[in-house]
Amino acid sequence: MITIREANPEDRDPIAHWQVAMAEETEGRSLPRDVVTAGVAAALADPSKGFYLIAERDQVPVASLFVTREWSDWRNGWFWWIQSVYVEPNSRGIGVYRAMHAAVTARAMEAMDRVVGIRLYVEQDNARARSTYEARGMHATAYRLYEQGLLS
Repeated sequence: MITIREANPEDRDPIAHWQVAMAEETEGRSLPRDVVTAGVAAALADPSKGFYLIAERDQVPVASLFVTREWSDWRNGWFWWIQSVYVEPNSRGIGVYRAMHAAVTARAMEAMDRVVGIRLYVEQDNARARSTYEARGMHATAYRLYEQGLLS
C-alpha cells in the first residue's frame, strides 16, 4: 500500500540521502552531503521555498519529491515545479511516482492561489523518467532550459 504525506523535519536525512543518490545515479555527480542536508533543512523550515512530499510503502518512506512555485504573468497564475524526484530502486515500477504525481495534481487543483500548470525538467537521456512523466499526461515543451552557475 502506498500513501503520500507532506514531509516534516524528521524526514531531512532520508530526503538528503535520496538527493545525493539521485545526483550520482542520473548525472554521475557527487554532491556534498552536508550542503544537501542544509538545503533540505532550509526548505523544510521555510514553506515559501516549497514543500516535499514523502511516499510510504507499508508505512516505510521510499520516495520524495519537492514542489516549488513560479509566477507566470502570461497566465496570471502559478506553475508548480516538481523537482528532486527520487524513488528507492526496489520501489520503482509499482506506482509510487504515479501516487505522488496524483497528490501534487490534487493539491494544485485545491490550492487557493491560482495554479495554472505543473512542470518539471528531466535529464535528456533518462528515457524511463520521460516515459513515466508522459504516462501522467505531461509532454515536452518547446522551451530549452539554460543555466548560469554562480556558486560551485
